[in-house]
Amino acid sequence: MTANYHTHTWRCLHASGTERQYVERAIEGGLAVLGFSDHAPMPYPDGYVSGVRMEMDQLEDYVTTLLDLKREYKDEIELHIGLEAEYYPAYFEPLLRVLEQYPIEYLLLGQHFLGNEIGDAYSGAVTDDPARLERYCRQSCEALRTGCFSYFAHPDLIHFTGDAALYEGWMRRLCRCAREQGIPLEVNLLGIREGRHYPNPAFWRIAAEEGGAVILGADAHTPEAVCDTASLPKAEALLRGGGLTRLERLTLRRPTLARP
Repeated sequence: MTANYHTHTWRCLHASGTERQYVERAIEGGLAVLGFSDHAPMPYPDGYVSGVRMEMDQLEDYVTTLLDLKREYKDEIELHIGLEAEYYPAYFEPLLRVLEQYPIEYLLLGQHFLGNEIGDAYSGAVTDDPARLERYCRQSCEALRTGCFSYFAHPDLIHFTGDAALYEGWMRRLCRCAREQGIPLEVNLLGIREGRHYPNPAFWRIAAEEGGAVILGADAHTPEAVCDTASLPKAEALLRGGGLTRLERLTLRRPTLARP
């Protein structure tokens, strides 16, 4: 890997280390590009706290900190400022209105919850419910069609244990949608590091048959994970002989509201 665009910070409440430590580890590991994409804040109703993302009033400090590091390390590494965001219909447009005030260069789609998160299902929970599988795929496709996302992080997060044929049908639709929208799918190295249910070989077989682009993402929650060379052989094995085009560098899409 020469680039990693999936990097978190302490603000999400489940990552550790300073931004400077991530940058210096990336330089030591030989990365040419490091993109920060911490979990985006959401303009939730007063009183609701997600617990897995920064608060709205932390966004300015996030951006300011990274802008300072971009200037300081400009001769050593290419840094980018992004966010990992869900597509929550009730909050997506208000979120974009906030983000337009900042130099956010890209969004990664990470559809961790269905609906709008509050009172709804976590996408990675074990389920054999066909309706939940369908909702995940439909909501993710709706997100991809907004044109606001630069790539789809851990697209195989949905942990469906029901009918394999049903899984294949919906995942084909999802992979086809990503290909049609020109959005790369991520092989998530965190899932490999921690032995999670993703990356799912069944998903990547389907993705290879459908074609399109793929990118590797460290999903780093510690500085040490930024350059995850130990997980690379397993990631590459998933893609070997497939019809996917592996990207080293990402074409960044700045998230903006659609204009008439």
